[in-house]
Amino acid sequence: MAKIPTNNSGRGQRELRVKVKTARGRKLSSTLWLERQLNDPYVKRAQVEGYRGRAAFKILELDDKYRFLVPGARIVDLGCAPGGWCQVAVRRINALGERQGKKVGTILGVDLQEVESIPGAEIHVLDFMEDGADDKVKTWLDGQADVVMSDMAAASSGHKQTDHLRIIALCEAAAYFAFDVLAPGGTFIAKVLAGGAEGDLQALLKKKFTKVSNMKPPASRSNSSEKFVVATGFRG
Repeated sequence: MAKIPTNNSGRGQRELRVKVKTARGRKLSSTLWLERQLNDPYVKRAQVEGYRGRAAFKILELDDKYRFLVPGARIVDLGCAPGGWCQVAVRRINALGERQGKKVGTILGVDLQEVESIPGAEIHVLDFMEDGADDKVKTWLDGQADVVMSDMAAASSGHKQTDHLRIIALCEAAAYFAFDVLAPGGTFIAKVLAGGAEGDLQALLKKKFTKVSNMKPPASRSNSSEKFVVATGFRG
């Protein structure tokens, strides 16, 4: 499991917390968000290790447990912006061929917006819900995928139950896309929000996969209701 580095220099020494003053024109919620970002150890670690966001550690921790990003795997990352999950996949599936003697994998990222290029990853602007999107992806992969993964979230409405229903609907759409592109034995990973409506999604996945698990990785903030569903052994 990925661990946050600690500074052991100086006994009893604690890391100083950054305080952000409320600026004129800035909402309190924005100030609190900025303060949380500045003091988040995962944000700091992402900057040090060159990842595009703290979300990279969520997929690292998920893969540490379930081992789906293996050398030679063909991966589809839905809603891949800003690209942190693709960065992790490039290294773990050996997309650049840097690990001699290991199979070379493929990581395909798709998003509604342009994403800055990532060495070793192939990124396309695509709405995965449009007609024919699955065929495009299989053409780009030159075959079926071993993994479909998604860290997507619907735009927040500020209403907890509405947001929950929206992200479950988005996750279900991603699941149906996965059914079209996954090879037998494949894996599906997606973010959901706990809230009571995910039962139908779980039932759907259990029909299509041999095992369905749920995990809240340590990189998910403790006050967040997000968790990740990991479905393995696609029945085809």
